[in-house]
Formats: sequence, C-alpha cells, structure tokens
Amino acid sequence: MRAEDVIYPTEAGLYCAPGDFYIDPLRPVPRAMVTHGHSDHARPGHGAVMATRQTLDIMAIRYGEDFAASRQIAEGPVRIGGVTASFHPAGHVLGSSQILINPDDGPRILISGDYCRTPNPVCLPWEPVACDIFITEATFGLPIFRHPNPLTEAGRLIASIAEFPNRPHLVGAYALGKAQRVIALARAAGHHGPIAIHGALKRLCDYHVDQGIDLGPLVAASDPGEAQLIIAPPSAFASPWVQRFRDPVLSYASGWMTVRAHARQRGVELPLVISDHVDWPQLTATIRELAPREVWITHGAEDGLTRWCEIEGIPSRPLRLIGYEDEPE
Repeated sequence: MRAEDVIYPTEAGLYCAPGDFYIDPLRPVPRAMVTHGHSDHARPGHGAVMATRQTLDIMAIRYGEDFAASRQIAEGPVRIGGVTASFHPAGHVLGSSQILINPDDGPRILISGDYCRTPNPVCLPWEPVACDIFITEATFGLPIFRHPNPLTEAGRLIASIAEFPNRPHLVGAYALGKAQRVIALARAAGHHGPIAIHGALKRLCDYHVDQGIDLGPLVAASDPGEAQLIIAPPSAFASPWVQRFRDPVLSYASGWMTVRAHARQRGVELPLVISDHVDWPQLTATIRELAPREVWITHGAEDGLTRWCEIEGIPSRPLRLIGYEDEPE
C-alpha cells in the first residue's frame, strides 16, 4: 500500500483511510486522534477521541467534560482497522505526542504534530521514532530561526527584575505549556518568590501541579501583593486589565521574538526567545537523524524546508494544511 493511500489531507484534516480516523481534525469528525491540547489541534465536538490521558484531561478542562461523545486513553500500540497506531512523546507541551501509523502492508508513517527537542521542565522529552514517512511541522522552518538556551532567556528576565525592582514584569505566554514553562524556567533561574498568574491560567497551572510539576508559590494577578513577575495570556495586554499595573515592563515569550519587528509591533520591551517548537537546526537535524524516505510538511515555512530537502536529495511535499498555527493568543 502506498503512503498516499494510507494518509492524505482532506478538508477536515489528515485522514487515515485504512483506520477510518482523522488526526488533529479541523472540524468535528466521527473518530479522531489528537496529538496535543492546543486549540488549533484539539477541537471539541468529535464522536470519539483517542489521545494521551493528559491531553484528554486538558481537553476536558478547556472544553468541558462532554467535549466528545467518547474518549479513549492511548496506552501502547492499538489496532484500528488495517493499521496499528502508537503515541510517542513530542516534547511540545504536557501530554503532547507524535503518532506512528503502521499499516499491515505499507510504510511506517510518523505524524509529529508540534514538537520540540529542547529539554522542557513541564513535559516528557521528544522521542525519536523510526519511520519511512515523516510528517513534520515547519513553524520555524527558515535558517534565521536559531533559538537560544531558554534558561539563558529566563536569566535575562530575572536580571531585568533585579535591575527594575519597582516595575512589575508582565510576561505574555499562551495558557497551555508556555506559561508553565516560563514559570519553571524562572524558578530554575533563581526566582523563588511568588509569581502572579492571570485568572485564565489558573486551571491549567493547577493541573500541571497535580501532575507533579513544581511551579512554586503562585498568587492571583488580581491581588499580586509583592509579586514582581506576572504571567498572562498575550491577549490580556490589549485589554484594560493591563492598566492596573503601574509602569510595567512588557515581555513576551515566543520563538517569534527572534524577529525584532514582532516585538516592536506588540510594544514588547523585553522579548524572550522561548519556543516550544523545533528551530531550524533542530528541524533539519531531526530529519537527518530519522532518515525517512520522504518528508511531508503540514504547516509553517513549507517552501523553505522543501527547498532544503531538495538540496539534501530527500523527496518532500508540502501538504499546505490551513489552521495549524500556535493557538489564538
């Protein structure tokens, strides 16, 4: 069986024909496998959802317990129709996975979802999985994206707090994964005092703590007390909420902060290049390490990665799936 007959893009997203299920579908479908809990990949309304236990928990937190008609925890290889599917850590956010599709007669296909190879204190590390077809994102699929050590970036944040002790530091970080990672990195960089969090982050921070991830003392941003560091979703910076803080240092944690124009557009004084995706060196190193027969590209800088694959002599194709970027912030 050809790879194109096993998995192919549809209007609803990637569809596995011999298993009769979709992966990270863009609209409600009868059966879905979900790589992780970000809203551009995990959407409510499906008939049945298979994902890691943590991703299912996160979907319930975000969408309510009835986000799907039924759910199944991914535990070990599972037989579905004419394929065997298994979930493997992606290093992106808590519960994130790559999905390996192994048909009875055909190539092993690995769908990476979103993934990161930089150690992340709030989730399991990326796991290499042998495959014939590697389906990858290319969010930062251009040579300009070379992300620094995230602990170094956290050190810049702590140094700024020390330099401007009378100015609250507001860091924009999306609610799932990035916010908790910034908190954990700040702790590792030496910030042991209370950290204030926006109300939109509380349930997901509480869930990370329930999963054994130490975030240290957290307080509500509505009553921050002596907290000098406040974490909030970036959308809060465009609302009246931010006006309660006097002369804040505005910061934003994202791989996009590599592009200084992005920081200026957002009015960011302290850009922090902290990404939960692979950068260009990690992306190309991953392809070389896995050595697949073909590379398929879901979203991001498809043309840049396609050109690199061409130079390297690796067959590739852009799938040009629309709708998979970082969740709305």
